[in-house]
Amino acid sequence: MNTTKSAKHPAGLYVLFVTEMWERFSYYGMRAIFILFMTKVLLLSDSDASEIYGSYTGLVYLTPLLGGYLCDQFLGNRRSIFIGGLLMALGQFFMFLSAGAGPEGGVSLMWTGLTALIIGNGFFKPNISTMVGQLYPKDDRRIDSAFTIFYMGINLGAFFSPIVCSSFSDYKYGFLAACIGMLLSLVVMLMFQKKYLISEEGKEIGLPVKKLDGKSIMMVAGSIGLIFFMLNFKQWFKSDQDIISWLIYGSMVLMPLLILTDKSLDDQERRRIIVVFILAFFVIFFWGAFEQAGASLTLFADRQTNRFIGSWEMPAEYFQSINPLAVISLAPLFTILWGFLHKRKAEPSSPTKMAWGLALVALGYAVIAYAVHGTGADQKVSMWWLFGLYVIHTMGELCLSPIGLSMVSKLAPLRLSSLMMGTWFLANAAANKFAGTLSALIPPSGETAGPVTYPVFLGFQITNLFEFFMLFLIMTGVAAAILFGLSSYLQKQIDKPAQILK
Repeated sequence: MNTTKSAKHPAGLYVLFVTEMWERFSYYGMRAIFILFMTKVLLLSDSDASEIYGSYTGLVYLTPLLGGYLCDQFLGNRRSIFIGGLLMALGQFFMFLSAGAGPEGGVSLMWTGLTALIIGNGFFKPNISTMVGQLYPKDDRRIDSAFTIFYMGINLGAFFSPIVCSSFSDYKYGFLAACIGMLLSLVVMLMFQKKYLISEEGKEIGLPVKKLDGKSIMMVAGSIGLIFFMLNFKQWFKSDQDIISWLIYGSMVLMPLLILTDKSLDDQERRRIIVVFILAFFVIFFWGAFEQAGASLTLFADRQTNRFIGSWEMPAEYFQSINPLAVISLAPLFTILWGFLHKRKAEPSSPTKMAWGLALVALGYAVIAYAVHGTGADQKVSMWWLFGLYVIHTMGELCLSPIGLSMVSKLAPLRLSSLMMGTWFLANAAANKFAGTLSALIPPSGETAGPVTYPVFLGFQITNLFEFFMLFLIMTGVAAAILFGLSSYLQKQIDKPAQILK
């Protein structure tokens, strides 16, 4: 039964929209300059910088498990968001100090900043996404469009942040701008939460569940210490072991097992959760390829892309504004498209939409692979090829990301909603760590000429950019084909509980 009371969206959606917009300004502004900051200011190698990038972005999506658990059991969404926002503002300030310290003292300050950013994001990210779903009655069809609108807020912040944060002559002021953006996010939340963050029944959402106990406080403190230790492990112990990979990939296996063995789950809930986990597996391949935007594709834009428009050379960081601008432009069209197809009973299922997302990422890499085919390490290609890749990838993102968030909100049991959202972001954690590993495979450019050692993946040596981009094309293309084949079965599992409940 449709419980929608109004065709309009509640005002609370737009409070969350603006709050998330400024938080994403902070995150994407920092991400736009991060890998170039490491290679140009801290003087790290491409491989080391890519690994750190993957570890940071991977852990950013792992800690929502901790934040989701503490939110569900103790803090509630609002307090979790406030704690997370303060920690992230502090983290950006340490990145500001790191950029000012130079290669020698900057690395240690960077680890402190990244630790605060990682833990803070764990409190913030799953809880604000969950609150979007809480504004609506269960099974309200507006939830899909609400997450698409919310997604536009994310991308509005992501659009202007690379332009702002890369416009300074010194990277440290870019990090300071990201810090200020995070503080603005908290101001919006604090000003409007009491009046507008209410359900359609008039109840405030996101309130504390109960007081935080000593055990949970120790859990947070221990997590902070653990992450700081893992980020410094290689430097302190002169080791080649990547313990962050063990943690992220191990958690990707362990958490679904822990949730599925919860005895409080009934068969209907368990079946829906299994569908979420299957789709989360395919999400790893999507984001592993998509998140090259902040890693190898930024290095490619900086070194092997002709960025001149007349006499003006566009900064490499600006390319990261193409995707959010395309989201802002195309998201309304996709909303209209899904509504048009729904009225004609032709709307693709959520799993099918996500399969199209993977297929479009593969197409984007087909375009850039064609562009670099036959080019040497010291040659540059037109920036419009890279522009085309980002637009095509954006279309894939709109087929997958907001649909995935909406699906988790609808399928997760209410008592586990934040934890399930955190688990969904765990797939992003694995994907981002995977993205860093794949980014390290980019072959040397002309600027790093000299004794060259080409990277090897699964026994195959990658000697040029064509082979590098073909790796992503094959990976996402195969994943898309498999998910298309499974889509009908997965949708039946989603629909089955609703039929039983009737």
